[in-house]
Amino acid sequence: MALTREDREKFLAEPHVAALAADAGEENRAPLTVPIWYQYEPGGDIWIMTGRDSRKARAIASAGRFSLMVDRVEPTIRYVSVEGPVVETVAATREQLVEISARYLEPGKVEAYVDFAWQNHGEQLVIRMRPQRWISSDLGEA
Repeated sequence: MALTREDREKFLAEPHVAALAADAGEENRAPLTVPIWYQYEPGGDIWIMTGRDSRKARAIASAGRFSLMVDRVEPTIRYVSVEGPVVETVAATREQLVEISARYLEPGKVEAYVDFAWQNHGEQLVIRMRPQRWISSDLGEA
């Protein structure tokens, strides 16, 4: 059963690790698909953080859009897939790294992770996508 707009946005706002897919522009290859952390609040844009020179950044820049898919298997099988255009690409800030890290890590681990990542992961970009097309389903009742 397809989810309501409210349910799919609420589900996407939970801290799932997403599968990101973007057309890599390479002949005879499927889209680039990789796991990624993301940030989202219902009704807003989605943003991700990635290395400035990463394959993800290049594929997204070339395609001008990407998709994310998140899922779970308990208490029911549920997924949300969302796709849309890139609306902004900017240099990442340390504050954004703290924000996205706090979404996924235990509070006591955020500071150490951010310190390490900020010093060792190289220049990062924040890429914002405007949700345009949604596919969602819940294959059972809780």
